Amino acid sequence: MTKAASQQPILKVEHLTKEFPINNGILSGRTSKKVSAVDDVSFEIAPGETLGLVGESGCGKSTTGRAIMRLTSPTGGRVLFEGNDIARLKGRKLKEMRRNMQFIFQDPYASLNPRMTIGEIVSEPLVIHNVMPNRSERIDFVRYLLDIVGLNPEHINRYPHEFSGGQRQRVGIARAFALRPRLIICDEPVSALDVSIQAQVLNLLARLQKEFGTAYLFIAHDLSVVQHISAKVAVMYLGTLVEHSDYLGLYAEPYHPYTQALLSAIPLPNPDIQKKRNRIILQGDPPSPVDPPRGCRFHTRCPIATEKCTKERPPMREVTKDHYCACWHAKPYPIKGSNIAL
Repeated sequence: MTKAASQQPILKVEHLTKEFPINNGILSGRTSKKVSAVDDVSFEIAPGETLGLVGESGCGKSTTGRAIMRLTSPTGGRVLFEGNDIARLKGRKLKEMRRNMQFIFQDPYASLNPRMTIGEIVSEPLVIHNVMPNRSERIDFVRYLLDIVGLNPEHINRYPHEFSGGQRQRVGIARAFALRPRLIICDEPVSALDVSIQAQVLNLLARLQKEFGTAYLFIAHDLSVVQHISAKVAVMYLGTLVEHSDYLGLYAEPYHPYTQALLSAIPLPNPDIQKKRNRIILQGDPPSPVDPPRGCRFHTRCPIATEKCTKERPPMREVTKDHYCACWHAKPYPIKGSNIAL
């Protein structure tokens, strides 16, 4: 990646916030509380780069992705795509943004219309954006897309129920690449697939990125999956980012206790090494986003939390070059005595 490309990110998220109101009773219709699903999240993605966004279920990863694409409207902050604030885009400009930013959904069974053939599904973005109005050209292009994602072009007239989960996800990938977008938001695209199929889909995404130069925001809850595709990794907990670095720095020297706990949960194929590793078992469940803890949101489960952690929210600060961490006690392997070498 050139220095110029790194200075001009294709996507820049600044202090993104998303809140959802909670109705206080069905009959009254009054709203008394809000769920803070995403709170002050900031990151950048360079052209052709992959940022992995990881965290446990319910931490706000998918909401972040949907807010970026304006499938849900952000409550605060800014999302700049190619320098344009998406909140200000309307009409033709909004449609153009959507053409250059596509989405791959988590569930390959729910994201495809069962009444449409896969040819109709993959060609739908072309029709909506009036690309390739000639029908025969469009069919040839859809066949080409099916071929590059590893599907038989002759199956263009089959329906989703005739395909396996992995094949359906390939259809979703072909649909996302139909418009040659500059950015694709991958919302846990392999979490519903078998492990062997996950590897095939990850290799496919990596190959297509190399061929077309597409940038990815890759959302996942599994750090071992993110490791194989991401240049940078951001770790999310209860709506906030706690650590952000290139993947080599984050995996080699995690600075946040939560990141370290996540890494310790990755199983290793060698049973002898796996037995000797120290697992970090977090106590309790994540707090409710309706009433998050004061100070550091992780302090209720953190084994090294101090009184300061319960009162003051730690800022995201640079702990080493291009390695950022939001922790008052940030240091490599902060939980003493652990060994989670991968």
